[in-house]
Amino acid sequence: MKTLRILAGLGLAALTLAGCGGRQPLKPVEGQKLPAVPVGAATAPTSTLLLTPSIQARPERNVELLTQSRERTDDEFDLPPEARPN
Repeated sequence: MKTLRILAGLGLAALTLAGCGGRQPLKPVEGQKLPAVPVGAATAPTSTLLLTPSIQARPERNVELLTQSRERTDDEFDLPPEARPN
């Protein structure tokens, strides 16, 4: 019973800490410069653009389901382990 209370208290504390992050636009620290403009770019990228993952980093999912079962073909790379001499 006491262990359950401790676990519930730790869970509540974890949820409280997880919810206390601020949501404000990012700004550079005073005295710091923004990153240089990339070669070939007309303007410097914004913080939102830098934080948005590219398509290559987060590809779309392909959720094509099998409609019919198919017999597995032989796999030429599915070889038994080699016997090693002692």
